[in-house]
Amino acid sequence: MRRNPRELDLLNRVSGRRALLLGGLQLAFAGGLAMRMRYLQVEQADQFRLLAEENRINIRLIPPARGKIFDRNGNVLAQNVQSYRIVIVREDAGDVDQVLDKLSGLITLDPEDLERARAEMQRSPPFLPVTLADRIDWAEISRVAVNTPALPGITPEVGLTRVYPRGADFAHVIGYVGPVSDYDLSRIEDPEPVLRIPRFQIGKVGLEARREDMLRGKAGAKRVEVNATGRVMRELDRREGQPGADLQLSVDAELQGYVQARLGDESASAVVIDCETGDLRAIASAPSFDPNLFVRGISVADYRALTEDLHRPLASKSVQGVYPPGSTFKMITAMAALEEGLIGPDDTVWCPGYLEVSGRRFHCWRRGGHGHVDLQNSLKQSCDVYYYDLALKVGIDKISAMARRFGLGERHDIPMSAVAAGLAPDRAWKQRVHGKEWLIGDTANAAIGQGYTLASPLQLAVMTARLATGRNIMPRLIKSIDGIEQPGGEGEPLGVNENNLRTLRRAMYAVSNDRRGTAYGSRIIEDTFRMAGKTGTSQVRNITAAERAAGVTSNADLPWDRRDHALFVCFAPYDKPKYAVTVVIEHGGGGSSAAAPVARDVMLQALYGDTPPLAAYPSKDRNRIKAQQERLHRERLRAQQEQSGRA
Repeated sequence: MRRNPRELDLLNRVSGRRALLLGGLQLAFAGGLAMRMRYLQVEQADQFRLLAEENRINIRLIPPARGKIFDRNGNVLAQNVQSYRIVIVREDAGDVDQVLDKLSGLITLDPEDLERARAEMQRSPPFLPVTLADRIDWAEISRVAVNTPALPGITPEVGLTRVYPRGADFAHVIGYVGPVSDYDLSRIEDPEPVLRIPRFQIGKVGLEARREDMLRGKAGAKRVEVNATGRVMRELDRREGQPGADLQLSVDAELQGYVQARLGDESASAVVIDCETGDLRAIASAPSFDPNLFVRGISVADYRALTEDLHRPLASKSVQGVYPPGSTFKMITAMAALEEGLIGPDDTVWCPGYLEVSGRRFHCWRRGGHGHVDLQNSLKQSCDVYYYDLALKVGIDKISAMARRFGLGERHDIPMSAVAAGLAPDRAWKQRVHGKEWLIGDTANAAIGQGYTLASPLQLAVMTARLATGRNIMPRLIKSIDGIEQPGGEGEPLGVNENNLRTLRRAMYAVSNDRRGTAYGSRIIEDTFRMAGKTGTSQVRNITAAERAAGVTSNADLPWDRRDHALFVCFAPYDKPKYAVTVVIEHGGGGSSAAAPVARDVMLQALYGDTPPLAAYPSKDRNRIKAQQERLHRERLRAQQEQSGRA
């Protein structure tokens, strides 16, 4: 239908008004939007630029759980346990002194811990938490948690801390951990970022330090949003780290505990090595210390007591201490002569009490001498003149080579701190080190384990195990890593004449089982566990001709640090050696009176795997041994209870 002109005009006017209205609305919206954009982009530009720059995505490391350490039977030697601690964030606390005063009214704060925390706060960024108190109990953590609204910047936390359940028994073997220091970082060429986490702990000494790479694990990471000052705004995601490897040692915790108790307060060491595998079943130094003190931060008074003790409790004497081996070295001199064919088992030497060498008298320990002695009797009675004579025939170079063949003068590769190499000297060594020619008197001294010759208790144990088996026994401390068995140390044959070894073993058997043997008083009665051994007494002072003429001063009349060292090496059973044992007692006097009884007791404990029956001891000693066993049992039980209380 056609519209008339009037209707079309009306329709056009209505449409125009609507279009105008819609256009105005659109123009107003666009203008408002433009105004808002101008406001945001121009007037608020600085504020939004700051906000954009202040918020960043950051990567934060998550400390890994440290690997655990077990003994050969699965007993825990080092573990991580939950502990409660109190931390402070300086930028949140405001007035730090005021907050600490309030906190001190709720819990007891150690003054040394507070000083350490204040120093750490000064050198750390203000947003990083600093530990004020660690290993606090549930009652204290609860009081702090209830009062946190009144304690700005204070946060109670649950973390992991290292604990050594066996305490002093394994202090020298496992060592301890502690916070990373500037000195630690300076020794590392390219420190991992995780080492810069405040109070992150690493191994300081012992196995903890030597196997730090295995035990530490790999750090995890979390992505967090932080502001310009570094404060965490929120956590975006997390990737957990890889825990450190678990290590199982070859050491038997129960035997180790017994050895430590048996050494007591002596300045001494003992090593028990498995002759079949090379496993170190016990490796002890006395006196010892509680490694847990170092984890928490040892007090000045406690540390001073350890460093000022003349018996050096911090020293790992079993591997770090080196001593003149004394008469325990005589088997090496004899083996060198036997292998060269210079003597036979029945050849004798006349001992009048001394041997004249280049116008100087080298004395035997027995002033009147031993008369005619063959190899077995010379070892059984420890005649010095016999070995002076042998050494002059063999020469120092061949004696030194034989010593190294049996494990002396070489650093054994076990993961403990400051493992000593000892010294098996020869002509070239003296010329290189001292710039002097080797003298014939040096050879005489070396023949009986004096002079320049030095050996650690570990080396003497290896020597004894090799004599007992004829194999190149190597000591092993780590039995498995994360359940994977590590290579044993049973070794290949040494390549020495087996008849010569049998000759020496028979002589060592006579030392312990013949009535005239120097260790007869410390023999084992049980036939299946008969022991072969050798006593040793090493001088730490020179005896002048005047003193010798007047009569040598007895050890009992000398100051402690001037007395002879006492040594004893042994293996058992004689027919099928299972263990070799070495005991060294610093300034203990005679090897037969001081070291041999300890070694015999340790050997029996190892062979029986528990308290040995009294029937294994000589009848005259049984009452004393029974009282000793009861005393040691009480002491070990008390020590375990005290350690459990501290843990």
